[in-house]
Amino acid sequence: MFKKATKFIRNQVDPCKEMIPVESIADNEHFRPLCLLTKKRKSNTIFHPAPYYKRTGLTLDDVLLPGKDGKPIVLSLCSPGIISESIHQDSSQCTLIQTSAEQLDGDLSISVDPAIVGLQGAASSSNEFSIKPQKKSVSLQSLEELRRERKINMDHSFIQQLQKRGIKLYLVTETLEASEEAVYKESTKAGGGFMAKIYATLSAQGTRENSQGIIIPKGCTLAFRTMQLHIRDGAWYNPVTDLDSFWFAGPSLGILGAVLKEVKYSCRILPMLSRDLLALILNTIKAVMRDNNLLQELSQKMEEVAEQNDGYELKTQSPDLQALFSTLQHSPRDCLLQLAEGITYILDALHELMEDQLLLLLESLERKIVSQQLKLVEKLLKHDLEYRMQPFHLDVELLSFSDVEEQKLTIALVELSGVQLQEDGSALPRDQPFEDVAALFVALYALNLLSASK
Repeated sequence: MFKKATKFIRNQVDPCKEMIPVESIADNEHFRPLCLLTKKRKSNTIFHPAPYYKRTGLTLDDVLLPGKDGKPIVLSLCSPGIISESIHQDSSQCTLIQTSAEQLDGDLSISVDPAIVGLQGAASSSNEFSIKPQKKSVSLQSLEELRRERKINMDHSFIQQLQKRGIKLYLVTETLEASEEAVYKESTKAGGGFMAKIYATLSAQGTRENSQGIIIPKGCTLAFRTMQLHIRDGAWYNPVTDLDSFWFAGPSLGILGAVLKEVKYSCRILPMLSRDLLALILNTIKAVMRDNNLLQELSQKMEEVAEQNDGYELKTQSPDLQALFSTLQHSPRDCLLQLAEGITYILDALHELMEDQLLLLLESLERKIVSQQLKLVEKLLKHDLEYRMQPFHLDVELLSFSDVEEQKLTIALVELSGVQLQEDGSALPRDQPFEDVAALFVALYALNLLSASK
């Protein structure tokens, strides 16, 4: 819910999407000015062009040597210091308001936000949100003064770990925060219909009724911007370019070609695996699709594998991950690295999808319709979903399923990624859905490869 709210705020305040939305309210304090971050290796993807940043729990002051007077400079935002005194707070504010209320009766219906899907019976949804965001930024002049005066402590255990693993370091230089307390509320109810069946089958829920609210406290970080810190012999500076930010696929390939190139490269090892290993990975992926905590654990473990140059022991308390970890632990290093990269890429795509979509994908696997859904979404990507919002038409054969519920399921799955579909093949993009559709394509592509073991 917080991720949905911060993404909406960022899109309204920063249409160029240069700032990164904070995804967890529990982590917001770790993305304030002067905080140090790392990011996943090869973290930029077509469906998530911004990097996935990770908190370190440290600020710049924590890794600097004392100044000339022998005393460290306090960098806390609430304490005096060379940096804190130069944090500029934008005096201009804007109030963002988002409200909706909808009553849906019969047939298939989907509301934009929050997402509700139903075939029969009734469904209703409402949300309410009002917030005043404000920008804060660090003075680059003050950073330059600090850079000349104080060097990085190369004996710091964190810095030594970064140098050993070749991990890049980033500094938060600008934030978007809540200038006052705000409340985001959602209320949804769907009963007696298709999604109720899905929830009853996959989530032990029958009629879905859910009321949620989240309090966003004053000063909460909503989005942030970073600069990279290059460290050499204790000196630190911002390099001119960061090659990780380039879209390696290239614009000449077109949208579909770029997505295909990326997903085929990232999942290149899957076609070479045995049926048994494919089935094991698929069962693990299905487990994490039902449990976000498992998804986060698996993603973290796979990334740590790639960062360890001298071997890594995979341990977990989860029986859903244990079988895969035991198998991977005895895999050759080169194979393990490619597997970790491929699994991380798949998990990143799943992370971009909604909870309802993950449940629909699980049902699609059971119904063995993933390959047909993949063809449909592939056709969607041939259209310029990033810039053109005009309606278009798909071959009706792509929506021809042996069962009407399979067709409804597929339409619901696609509409949750921002493209409205009708049974006659007519389609209408909503809110520049390219990244969401690309993430869905990657998920379907990977699940189709993994389910080849069946």
